[in-house]
Amino acid sequence: MIKIGIIGLGRIGQVHLKNIQLYSPHAKVVAVCSGSQKSLPLAKKFGVQNYFTSLEQMLAKVDIDALVIASPTGFHFDHLKLAIASEKHIFCEKPIDLSIQNIQLLKKQLDQTSVKFMVGFNRRYDPNILKIKKDLQEDRLGRVQSIKLISRDPGPPPMEFIKTSGGLFLDMAIHDFDLARHLMGSEVTEVYATASIFGNLPLGSVGDVDTAVTLLKFKDKGFATIENSRNSTFGYDQRVEVFGEQGMLSASNKADNTVSFSDNKGVHHPIPVGFFIERYKESYLNILDSFVESLEKNEDPELNVWDGLQSVAISLAAKKSSEENRVVLLSEII
Repeated sequence: MIKIGIIGLGRIGQVHLKNIQLYSPHAKVVAVCSGSQKSLPLAKKFGVQNYFTSLEQMLAKVDIDALVIASPTGFHFDHLKLAIASEKHIFCEKPIDLSIQNIQLLKKQLDQTSVKFMVGFNRRYDPNILKIKKDLQEDRLGRVQSIKLISRDPGPPPMEFIKTSGGLFLDMAIHDFDLARHLMGSEVTEVYATASIFGNLPLGSVGDVDTAVTLLKFKDKGFATIENSRNSTFGYDQRVEVFGEQGMLSASNKADNTVSFSDNKGVHHPIPVGFFIERYKESYLNILDSFVESLEKNEDPELNVWDGLQSVAISLAAKKSSEENRVVLLSEII
């Protein structure tokens, strides 16, 4: 049984706590850490008796094998340093950090230990993406030429969150940048992005945007186009197309049901399901299962610190490109 501690009991931390306690037969959350006592009833509900407001205390007083870091991004660097120093295996939500230099430092520290590290890009583990990736590995498409990803949120997060999140590119589009790398099976060399503000939030005051289109060029000459918006009136829009020399693989939106209604005004379908917690319910289960399995088998996780580093580099390049209105080479960032 893998003994796990969780730091951060916001939306994602709660998802991981519930999934591990209810659905993981080979892992158990034995301690949680949060900045306040508000989450104590939730921890007790899921059978966790060890509750802390300090990560140092949790690491010192409770025997754990691995740490799930679901704290706000601004705390990741300090929490990761403590976990690495304690030689605990780590599952860290994205992004690892907003600084390339900090991530490189963490990578150097990890390379000097036996700590296994996984970054939480859960979309790779969505059943549709798993099927697309399997087909690509079996060469069903032949050479992949282009990828199109559409990712639109039903609404923006609060301004207080946006101020510290890194903004659209580092908080939202970063998922798509990682997914594009994963499906293309190649590294990004050039980035061009253009972005605007269409909603009512004062995003310009914090250097952010709510709508962007990004073009990625890969080392193997393939391309990816990524459309992001925080203001989708018809729900959480998540679509994927992978085009290759022998055809195309695609995945459409997920709805609560597949019932359509037809009348003299047209054909009506249900809007896409909720938001990311609902849409990617299975992927959150699958990625933690993959992490636990890697610990059981003493193998390196599939998603590592290099993936986290590359995704942040692409995000920073996209932000720089949109601000300077030019193509940015990834070599300028990393």
